[in-house]
Formats: sequence, structure tokens, C-alpha cells
Amino acid sequence: MITLKGKGVCSGIAIGEIEIYRPFIPNISQETIRQEDVPGELQRYEAAMAASCSELSALEALTDTPESSAIISVHLDLLNDPSIDESVRGLITESRFPADRAADLTFEQSAGLLESCGDDILAERAADLRDVKRRFLRNYAGEKEASLSRLSRPVILAAHDLLPSETAVLDRKNVLGIVTEIGGMTSHLAILAKSYDIPAVLGVSGLMESAEEAMPVILNGGDGRVILAPDGDTRRAMEAEQARHLWEKALAAEFMDKPGATADGVPLQLGVNIGSSRPEELEGTERADYVGLFRTEFLYMNSGHMPTEEEQFEAYKKALLFYAPRPVTLRTLDIGGDKSLPYYPLPHEENPFLGCRAFRLCMEHRELFRTQLRAALRASVYGNLWLMIPMIGSLDDIRRAKEALAEVRAELDAERIPYSGDVKFGIMIEVPAIALIADKVAQEVDFASVGTNDLCQYLTAADRGNPGVAQYYQSYHPALFRVLCYVSECFQQAQKPLSVCGELGGDRLAAPVLAGMGFQKLSMPLSSLPYVKQALAGRTMPQLQSLAEAVCASATAEEAENCMR
Repeated sequence: MITLKGKGVCSGIAIGEIEIYRPFIPNISQETIRQEDVPGELQRYEAAMAASCSELSALEALTDTPESSAIISVHLDLLNDPSIDESVRGLITESRFPADRAADLTFEQSAGLLESCGDDILAERAADLRDVKRRFLRNYAGEKEASLSRLSRPVILAAHDLLPSETAVLDRKNVLGIVTEIGGMTSHLAILAKSYDIPAVLGVSGLMESAEEAMPVILNGGDGRVILAPDGDTRRAMEAEQARHLWEKALAAEFMDKPGATADGVPLQLGVNIGSSRPEELEGTERADYVGLFRTEFLYMNSGHMPTEEEQFEAYKKALLFYAPRPVTLRTLDIGGDKSLPYYPLPHEENPFLGCRAFRLCMEHRELFRTQLRAALRASVYGNLWLMIPMIGSLDDIRRAKEALAEVRAELDAERIPYSGDVKFGIMIEVPAIALIADKVAQEVDFASVGTNDLCQYLTAADRGNPGVAQYYQSYHPALFRVLCYVSECFQQAQKPLSVCGELGGDRLAAPVLAGMGFQKLSMPLSSLPYVKQALAGRTMPQLQSLAEAVCASATAEEAENCMR
């Protein structure tokens, strides 16, 4: 029995046999071609590109989630990128490189540039370029694709890495779990594993050396353990833990269609966080009371170009129509920090989380902000729009955002373009400076929502994306709960709506504490909804208020967690 350790990115326990995935490995020609062979090589290049595009178009029809569909769309954009095409053709005609060598060099240079930016998200985007490159090289070599869309039996997939287009079409009925040697929390694989609800452990060093085809394996997507060839006692213990996990999941599912309320009948509004208005993502979310967070940056991140006003208008319109008359809280562009755009490179910053991001970026690039505000206001006539501005640090920021909104309203008035006169204006509370003047903020806005992820990292001075300081990023730190309690009191006094849309809002331990503090609105991923409803339904409001007081009185994060447990 061998126990390996990695990063658990999707909770759950998978027990089964390994299927090792080994992708096509190209053999790049290093010779040059004769001048008279250039026309034929260009034809061969075009044929391989056409075959690659045809494959991706066929794969697009197999995708059934917004995340996987977006990956295929981006890959098609990359294959049709004029700058890549120009570079490959130039190397064939001028340097007389074979098409495989020309494509390998072109794609690698682009991927290397992204990786050298020092940005984890951009580095992950380099995987898209290499994925597309490998697809082209395989078609150039005339090799067939080893697809993961049809597996013969239920297995746990093991690989050095799984590229975006490979995971986008996984045979989910037969994939019990996923384990790879590389990959992190921000990778496509991690995002898709969560979307598919498949237990996954990534970054397992030495996996491919130790794993064998059809070897029994157990993986724990919660703590990141991978147990190869488990003994009988270990298997029985993990089977019992798996059964408990599935029982808890089934028990919570019974609460999905019940209203959010405490045991003594105090109602709470429970919303969902979404990243697009695709039908696949909206499916099931009608059980929520509202949309607490529409992450509009995904419209930008999942596109190969800057979304136009019309493209944004259509996306926002669909969401508003789907939820009407329930509120849809649209967060304006939140790029920077841990989120970047491959086609819109930002200047390198030593501390991007403390730099020009979100609202600050929109103020530096006014046209981006103006386009988004126009699209949002135009769509507002189709539903109940709440407009929320992220990364606000002062009342000056709030007033500048209001001025920008007023300017766009004046533009639309001049153009006689209709928009709703009842759009709510609010902000994200995620900067400690704005949280500590919440009493003043409540007088300036219609509503606010707390982004606990960023608020926690700024309070604890620990980058939430840096595994080296993970022990210092304490999401149950008493200081965070004390700040949240103060913000809640300020908004209750002002009688203004206040929500939580960060991780704590969907945390089954923390959500009852937030309710006890007076938060009447919590927003979360759809998958968290039944667990939070279940947790709230088990306690009365007086019990939750006592719990909140105890948590705020705790001296350490461990004490706070023990209170909640």
C-alpha cells in the first residue's frame, strides 16, 4: 500500500481501479524543407488546421456545462487567431520550417510569454495554447484522437496532466475520480471537476511512477490523499467514510426545495452565485430567492476577445428574464489580482491584489466600464437589476462610481434608449477600510454585499492564492467575524439590504453564524444551497444569536470553529 499526497480540489471519496491516460506525444521534425516543397507544406498545414477545427466543433456538441463549452470556444478562437496563423505561415515560407516545427515554435513562444508574467491565471491559460498545439500536431501526423468521452467501465483516471479539451468531454458516467501529477486550484481541471462533482486530487508528485493500469486505488478529494493498492482494513474504513459522505449529501438534498428558514420560522433569503447566463448554468437555480452575484468577468475570461456591448447586453438580458421579478446582482468587471485576460494584458505589478484591479482598473480604462454599464442599463428593462461595484475602498470611490453611472444614464437618455429607473446601486465590502466606515457607506448606497474571500485575505495579510501562507489565511478568524458583525449592525440601523456572497455565505458552519449576526441574505454556489438550508433549519434564531456572540468572543480561529461545530 502506497499513500501519496496532493491537493484536494473537489471533495468526495472515490474507490475503484486506475486507468492511466497517456496522450499523443509528437515527434517534431528539426530539418528544413526545400523551397519547391513550401506550397505543399502550406497545404498540409491548412489541412491539419481544418481537421483540428472540425474536431473541436464536434466536441462542442458533446459539452453540457458552461465551463466545458467555454473551453472549446476559446480553443476554436486560438486556432483561428490571425497572429498565430501569420507566424506559422511565415516560418514555413521564409525559414522553410516544416509545419509541425513552425506551429510548435509559435505556440510555445506564446505560452512562454503567458507563463513569464508571474500570474497564476495566465500561466494556466498557457495550457490552452499547448492543448491546441498538440491537437494540431496530432492531426499533422495523421494520428487518431484518444478520447476520454467514451470509457468502457467505471475508473479513476490517472494522468500526468489532463488538458482542457480532454476534461471538457469526460465520460462522466464512468469517471469515478481524477488524479494528476500537476494542476492547481485555478486550473481548468479543478474548475471542471467541481462543476461535474467528481472527486479530484491534483499535484500528486510521483503518481505516474507508482501507479499501474487497473491497480486498486482510493482518493479523498477532501484531504488530498491518494492510496494505491489499499489493504483490506484501509479499504473498509474508506468505504464507511464514503457511505457517510453520500448519506450526508442525500440528507441535505431533501432541503433543496424547502424555503430558507430557521427552526422557529424566521425566513432568510438564499441566493446563488453564477458566472454566465447559459441555460446549463441557470438550470436548477430557480430554487434560489435571488442572484447574489453574477460574476461578469467570466464573460470576458471565457471569450477570445473583449465582449462587445451587444454581447454583454444579451447575456445580462437572459439572466434578468430568467429570474424576473427576483433580483439579479450584477457585479461589474472584477479583473486583476487573481483574474486576468489573455487578450488584454495588464502591466506587471509586484502586489496585484493591492494594485490596479476591479473598480480601480475600470477608472483607468473608462471605456471598459462605460461599455459594461451601458449594456447593463439597457438590459435592466427585462428584470430586476441590482448593480454592484467591487474593490471599493472609500466614499470617494463610491461617488466616482455614481458619477460614471449618471454619465451613462445621460448618454442613454440623449439616445432615447430605455432603461429601468429602479436599478439598485451597491458595492462589495471587501476592503477593511470600507468595512470600518460601514455606517457612512450605508447612507450612500442602496445595498451592499460582503466578499469574505478578499476581506479575509486583507484582514489577515495572507494571499489566499499562495499555498505558502495558507495557514495564515484563516477564514474563521474571530477578527473577520467581528468586522462582519459591525457591518451588519450598521446596515440594520440604516434599514438597507446586506448580503454575503463570499465563501462564508455557502459555508454550512459559518452561515448560521451570519444569520445570527443579522444577515438576512446569503448567496452561494448552487451545490451549497441544500447544506445551508439544512444547517439553518436545525436551529432557532435565539440559538443562532448566541452562537454568533460566542464566535465573536473567540480568541482564535480554532476556538471559533469549535463553537460552530
